[in-house]
Amino acid sequence: MSGFGQALRAEWTKLRTVRGWVFGLVAAALVIVLMGLFAAAASSFSCSGPDGKPCAGARPPLGPGDEPVVDNFSFAHRAFTGDGSITARVTSLTAVSSSDGRPDTRPWTKGGIIIKESTTPGSPYAALTLTGGHGVRLQHNFTGDVAGTLHATPTWLRLTRAGDTITGHESPDGATWHLVGAVRLPGLPSTVRAGLFASSPHHEVITESFAGASGTSFPTSATAGFDRIDLRGSWPDRTWTGDVVGDLGGRGGDAGAGFEETADGVTVRGSGDIAPVVAGRGGLGRTVEGRLVGAFAGLIAIIVVAATFMTSEYRRGLIRTSLAASPRRGRVLAAKAVVIGAVTFGTGLAAALVATPLVRAVEAGKGFYAFPVPTATELRVLVGTAALLAVAAVFSLAVGTVLRRSAGAVAAVIVAVVLPYVLAIASVLPAGPSDWLLRITPAAAFAVQQSLPEYHQVTAAYTPADGYFPLSPAGGFAVLCGYTVVALGVAVLVLRRRDA
Repeated sequence: MSGFGQALRAEWTKLRTVRGWVFGLVAAALVIVLMGLFAAAASSFSCSGPDGKPCAGARPPLGPGDEPVVDNFSFAHRAFTGDGSITARVTSLTAVSSSDGRPDTRPWTKGGIIIKESTTPGSPYAALTLTGGHGVRLQHNFTGDVAGTLHATPTWLRLTRAGDTITGHESPDGATWHLVGAVRLPGLPSTVRAGLFASSPHHEVITESFAGASGTSFPTSATAGFDRIDLRGSWPDRTWTGDVVGDLGGRGGDAGAGFEETADGVTVRGSGDIAPVVAGRGGLGRTVEGRLVGAFAGLIAIIVVAATFMTSEYRRGLIRTSLAASPRRGRVLAAKAVVIGAVTFGTGLAAALVATPLVRAVEAGKGFYAFPVPTATELRVLVGTAALLAVAAVFSLAVGTVLRRSAGAVAAVIVAVVLPYVLAIASVLPAGPSDWLLRITPAAAFAVQQSLPEYHQVTAAYTPADGYFPLSPAGGFAVLCGYTVVALGVAVLVLRRRDA
């Protein structure tokens, strides 16, 4: 152990006494901070509706978990006090394009029953709904989603309230009922709004090519038919009230929304959606990893420092001296790896801890909202970014040991780690090749920065450009670690055979 300790001290002394390496590490930290600040300072947004006035929905409402949400639907409702239930049969569910009136039922077109704290956008709710392509779903508070078993009309739906607990049941015939699930809405007031609703999200088409991606988007409008409506408990209102909850941020789609009550039942027409906002849709939200946009540029400086930390010994003819001082060649390489890895980790973590609050303050000052994430997730992103830089530095060191040439080693590592990431993030390649690159190259490790979940109940292009990676954070980081272990193994073999 004393021999390895001496090797560590020797390598640490080399690193801290070469000003170029120290400047390189400081430059990497500054790039991470300054690029984040520049990106935030250069960003801005504006929104205007069809009449030229500012959009009412430029900033989306926040849900119960302070997450930005879309809360726009047509609602036929009544006051509902205390415990009780609402039952209705969905007799039909269709949607048409608001651009040309053609049939256009989306997979997440919805028609069903809902219990909601109020008609204020973002307020807590539980909804049991039939969807256009995913059958019956029990959804609550925007992020919760439980699948039922029925898929076709007519379908019977029932929501039952007991205190803060809302239970959903489905039935194909109104006689045999099946439990879909139960959810809790903590703090739900005694009197709420409950009734029938309809919504249909925008039709979005993304066309991808090697020239980039383009898309079109237009509203769709749902029509849901209901009958056999049964209200149990205290329902003070004698008639339904129609409202369009929320809006579409000035994008249109609410034309024709509302409800119609006849002797046969109730028909509700509406557009929009009830769902969390996904990163990249609207461009107003900011993420934790977005504040560390400079990490890939800082990584280039670190790659140069780490590669030359080894290749300089060959260039200056000092490798034999180092090996003579520590004949166990694997020990020399291990000491170098520990030193460059530890110093890079510290540098990256310090830069991330400085950049994050500074960039957050700039974004807040410019009116952007921040996607909320748990503290543990934010810490994982910060520490994970530092770990990514550290392991990439060790990978660069190992490649430098094998190639012995600074230019070749730096170029090889940049091509392996940085280039695939840039190609995917910049949407230079279609989604398929980008997905492939971020699965099998060391650039997969950037997945450790992903902070937001993918919502299966929201149809969106979950791409690296929007912060979504094909592998999990741990899985992507493991890919880089695997490349590094292999590179270190080859480096030890080469060091023992070639540099004897």
